[in-house]
Amino acid sequence: MSQGSKEKYSDKQKRKAEHIEKSYIEQGVSEQEAEKRAWATVNKESGGGNKSGAGKNVNDNQKASRKGGKKSS
Repeated sequence: MSQGSKEKYSDKQKRKAEHIEKSYIEQGVSEQEAEKRAWATVNKESGGGNKSGAGKNVNDNQKASRKGGKKSS
């Protein structure tokens, strides 16, 4: 895993990162780089770990992941 513990992340964020990572690997990116990019995307969309605190049920901003396909067209 990347630097630091991922226990502050919700299950949803962990699943999202796995899905994003798998998609990068399918595109030919190395596993280490794919993991870094996946967690960077999760952090950008949700602002980091959401497990504790009052705002843990705040909806994620999906702009970062939706922009990817359009940017290259």
